Amino acid sequence: MRGNDEQQSQMFSYLSAEQRVRKDHPLRAMRTMVGEVLRALSPRFDRMYAREGRPPIAPERLLRALVVQMLYSIRSERLLVEEIDYNILFRWFVGLNLDEEVWDATSFTKNRDRLLEADVAKRFLGEVVELARKKEFVSDEHFTVDGTLLEAWASAKSFQPREGKQTPPPNDPGNPTVNFRGERRSNETHESKTDAEAKLARKGEGQESKLSYSGNLLVENRNGLIMDAMAWEANGTAERDAALVMLGQVPGDGRITVGADKGFDTQGFVGECRHMNVTPHVAQNEKRPGGSAIDGRTTHHESYRISQRKRKRIEECFGWLKTIALLRKVRHRGLDKVDWVFAFACAAYNLVRMRNLSIQPT
Repeated sequence: MRGNDEQQSQMFSYLSAEQRVRKDHPLRAMRTMVGEVLRALSPRFDRMYAREGRPPIAPERLLRALVVQMLYSIRSERLLVEEIDYNILFRWFVGLNLDEEVWDATSFTKNRDRLLEADVAKRFLGEVVELARKKEFVSDEHFTVDGTLLEAWASAKSFQPREGKQTPPPNDPGNPTVNFRGERRSNETHESKTDAEAKLARKGEGQESKLSYSGNLLVENRNGLIMDAMAWEANGTAERDAALVMLGQVPGDGRITVGADKGFDTQGFVGECRHMNVTPHVAQNEKRPGGSAIDGRTTHHESYRISQRKRKRIEECFGWLKTIALLRKVRHRGLDKVDWVFAFACAAYNLVRMRNLSIQPT
């Protein structure tokens, strides 16, 4: 007998979102970890909001929603709200009942300044790292540093002279034709009119220059978890400068090692690492004028070879951040906002990695 293709609305529903999510779903373990992190941040949330007035959207729900956005590659906050509205799995993760109304997408915009001012993303990442440390997933002695370019949300046409020379009216105000032929442009004489903190940069010789930020990571070598993250202006030395800042914030006073590629093989970086009680396991750059800053006293150790092998794991982090978290081209303008979303995406990566480590056989 053929069934009827008719939809009949029911007056009552006796199923909750909790019942619709299977017991072995990957998000269950991640929601538990996110819950522990948010409980640790609860005192900070109390200080962010006034004690009187109309209750706003709970910051815990906003942060859970942003985790969903990172995990499922949702390109905008407006689309994220739409997905939460009809996706039972997302409603359950965020903490909304099936008949509960979803907030407007502008709620992220209105609350971003408050979350940014309280440095919630860095605190969130720090609590995730602390949770990983309790689970004995991280190494406290061996690390890797590296950086990558994050393309800014600004076009090459917006990169114009700082002094603003007179130009004829555009033939198309919405998308004007711009001819850069024969014009010498640099960060000293030009700036973007839509994102002044973005800098023109390129990753290597022969590659295209783009308005970008520098995203930098400190990764531990045991399981490849991100210990610290920092966005910086793409000024040519950002990777080394940010690496020294992050290494200086590693807890403890014991000697540690740090692996890095040839771009870190400079006298300044190597010397500063040794001054900070850090053994630089940097790849040797024999083509550097004056020779490599790393000599045989470092390279003959087996630990140096291990660091060089392990340091490639940091590329897995960059790959996830750019393809899954959609940070190949950041959707926010300004260094503070880019740094915020970069750190939060790193926390989401750690949650995925920790969930996978938890289910591996011992």
